[in-house]
Amino acid sequence: MKRTHLKYSTLSLAVALASAAPAVVAQDVATATPQSEAATLDTVQVTARRRAESIQDVPVAVSAFGEEQLKDLQASNIDGLQGAVPNLNIVQGRGSANSVNVFIRGIGQPDALQTFDPGVGMYVDDVYYSRINGALFSLFDVQQVEVLRGPQGTLYGKNSTGGAIKINTKDPFTDAGGAAELTVGRDGRREGRFYAGGQLGETVAASIAVASIDNDGFIRDPATGRSFNGDDTFAFRAKAAFRPVDGFRATLSVDRTRQDTDLSLGRPTAPLVATDLLLGPVVLKPAPTGEFDFTARTSFAPWQGQQMTHTGASLTAEWDVSDRLLFKSITAYRELQTNSYIDIDASEFELGDVLVALDQDQVSQELQLQYDNGSNLQATFGLYYMKEDVPSYQEAYADDLFFNGGVPVQFLRTIEDDLSTTSKAAFAHFNWEFAPTWTLAAGVRYTEDEKDYARSTSTFWNSTSLFLGILPFAALNETVAFQARQKWSAVTPSLSLQKAFGDNAMGYVSANRGFKSGGFNGRANSALETTAAAFDPEFVWTYEAGFKLRSQDGRLQANVAAFHSRYKDFQARVSEVLNPESPTPTFSFPVLNAAEMEVNGFEFEGVARLGSATTLSAQLGWTDASYKRFDDLRTTDPTNPAYNPTLHEHVPFTPDWTARIALQHAFTLGGAGTLTVGGDASYRGDTWLSVDNRANLSQDAYTLFGLYGVWDSPQYAWQVRTGVRNLTDEVYKIEGQEFSSVGNIQTAYYGRPRDWYLSVRYNF
Repeated sequence: MKRTHLKYSTLSLAVALASAAPAVVAQDVATATPQSEAATLDTVQVTARRRAESIQDVPVAVSAFGEEQLKDLQASNIDGLQGAVPNLNIVQGRGSANSVNVFIRGIGQPDALQTFDPGVGMYVDDVYYSRINGALFSLFDVQQVEVLRGPQGTLYGKNSTGGAIKINTKDPFTDAGGAAELTVGRDGRREGRFYAGGQLGETVAASIAVASIDNDGFIRDPATGRSFNGDDTFAFRAKAAFRPVDGFRATLSVDRTRQDTDLSLGRPTAPLVATDLLLGPVVLKPAPTGEFDFTARTSFAPWQGQQMTHTGASLTAEWDVSDRLLFKSITAYRELQTNSYIDIDASEFELGDVLVALDQDQVSQELQLQYDNGSNLQATFGLYYMKEDVPSYQEAYADDLFFNGGVPVQFLRTIEDDLSTTSKAAFAHFNWEFAPTWTLAAGVRYTEDEKDYARSTSTFWNSTSLFLGILPFAALNETVAFQARQKWSAVTPSLSLQKAFGDNAMGYVSANRGFKSGGFNGRANSALETTAAAFDPEFVWTYEAGFKLRSQDGRLQANVAAFHSRYKDFQARVSEVLNPESPTPTFSFPVLNAAEMEVNGFEFEGVARLGSATTLSAQLGWTDASYKRFDDLRTTDPTNPAYNPTLHEHVPFTPDWTARIALQHAFTLGGAGTLTVGGDASYRGDTWLSVDNRANLSQDAYTLFGLYGVWDSPQYAWQVRTGVRNLTDEVYKIEGQEFSSVGNIQTAYYGRPRDWYLSVRYNF
């Protein structure tokens, strides 16, 4: 929006500077052959166990996507993986333009507040990102994305109960050359991406990547024409890599992302209700009918949008101590500032309107010692440390929530809190081929998390009169404050047994334990709630069996996994609905270690090279997630005024089936280059969008279709790509806000309607 000219000027300058790149660098890119013309499937290398291995040799359920595959997915942000990975739910999170909601196999983070830890770990170049804010990454200099399914409790920087998503960015030494790309599309989409990298000498290489992303948004106010759910992001990453002597490598990386957008709005799905202290409930806005038409209203002014600045630096160093020992250090510092207005009720009324401002910083250090005897034994030993501070300031506005005999009551709540987390861990992992074709892997990790939390919340009421003006308003203004500190620790082992059935097939069984530390309820608004503000850690055991197969001729590949998980002490943020016997909302959002869950599932990923120019791929995921226990008086006590035995029948963000099929074919145009066309269909089963199950916050099964076409010039210097996502213009929900105890707020957020684009890329 405000920085468009500056951003494109910066991008143009970067393109001009890169035009002086050495000719040898340009040759590296120009001679690359696209995957569509390969005779066999590529061998994909992953780092799921912190060392490079073929994806077919790793006893882990992992999906991997390179740069070209991400383009074929038509994914410009990390949420573009939705539909491409079995049993993965990854969408923009809860009315925020910069956060992401991720669930894998029924496990994730059910509340967006910063006092919860993510259930799925997000990593960029092995650096852990501790908040879901700032994790809706733009994919502009990505070498590969890996999605690991199941607990990551042994080898990764921070314990994760659901899985991990790893983004590896380009290496200046190996990703020499560059590209400049411009994209236009629906809703004023304007994007520019640029990358240039290569050696500056025998021992030094450098790269720079820039992205400018703008679109006007796909939701509009019909009265004012104001647009919502758009984007205005500028991001860059610069790297310097050093190889001063044989056996030593280091990479310094600096990145910055700046986002300045308007609101991200949804649609209220239930009647919005105010409270008149004399007359009782008053319906301000009835529940909508019919299909969502992508129009919305808000009580916020045009200048009240969403801003984020995300900055970081990391230094990764590797030293070959000997032929068998490698020492690795990963040092990182990150800062995140957000200043976001969120209209939770998604209406012109002021019921659930909030300002959320974070000022987070984290420093982390990881040390690894890797051993490889060159034959049948590999081992990794490590230490991890992270210190995070998250001071936050929030305001909640609700001037339309209360009345006194028809006279409005102004309502404001301010919140100041500060969360400090210190995480320490030590881990070890061994991989031992104890007999020909048989490999045993075992690991263990000790984690200790300490959290220090301080919170102060003040409530301010103001009205000109009470009881139709007969008496002055005398509501109590109050402040509630508390401070707490607690420490949690856990031992999380992992074990796998792997059998190779020849050179192209292997099977495995594994058991892994995951841990997510406890915390404090960042929505405790009363003195009573502060007495039970702490919640305990979550634990999960996952047992998995898998089989990975590749045909002898390299044209077929299939990976299958079946799993059983036992999930204990699920941290459930619920919403205590209005007591029918009381006219006043409770404003209560307790966090309960409410549930024990059992998750069973199956996953399949397959790809086939049909001839030399046709590729068929498919993914299928099935999940049966159910609560074995959910301790909530609203479901267990029939005398409770809010009794609802069906409130927790379904696990949120966990459809029973996910599936995708994609077909791609390349046509050789002789001296005119190559034309590649492709399409896909992705299916997602019924999905519930909140912990407290509300029928209006659920999404029936749906299927999305996409098409694309790509022209590559004969030497692959030029590429023109066009495509359309959501070809049939399906209307579907992706997220929900459930705050029934305040104005009956139940807001749904929707996926993007039919969306076309055209991009032109120059490789040099």
